[in-house]
Amino acid sequence: MPEARSPLALALNLLSRRDHSEAELRKKLIPKGFSTEALDEALARLKSAGYLDDRRFARSFAESALRNGRGYGFRLRLELSRRGIADEIIEETLAALGDEYEEVTTLSELMARKFEGFDPHQADERQKRRVISYFQRRGFSLAAIIRVFRDRGE
Repeated sequence: MPEARSPLALALNLLSRRDHSEAELRKKLIPKGFSTEALDEALARLKSAGYLDDRRFARSFAESALRNGRGYGFRLRLELSRRGIADEIIEETLAALGDEYEEVTTLSELMARKFEGFDPHQADERQKRRVISYFQRRGFSLAAIIRVFRDRGE
């Protein structure tokens, strides 16, 4: 059993609340004053035990963001990168989820949930800009947004 102030115990405590990337965990543990060797050893043990896995974290984070409308495309890539996920893993994850979460379908579902009753053909320019901006900030392409606008009006 690790002692209460060991990097392994603190890392397990953090991982018990939610999944983290290796970089996030390291960033949270560095201010605690542990040596680099102790941190490396603790993170290596967590990885070998399967508690710490950047691929699993990236997939879980990306799926949650896609389902909840928090990100798509470039925005999701940026968020994963901010969390210390390697570019190779980001590309793998987005490619795998791209088939499952097609942009227009995902956008259409999110628009129906977030802007229920929104009719692009009845809306004024200000309302349209508001909706377009909302989804562009989340990484959806303008082409996909316009396509959903057209589909919703028919």
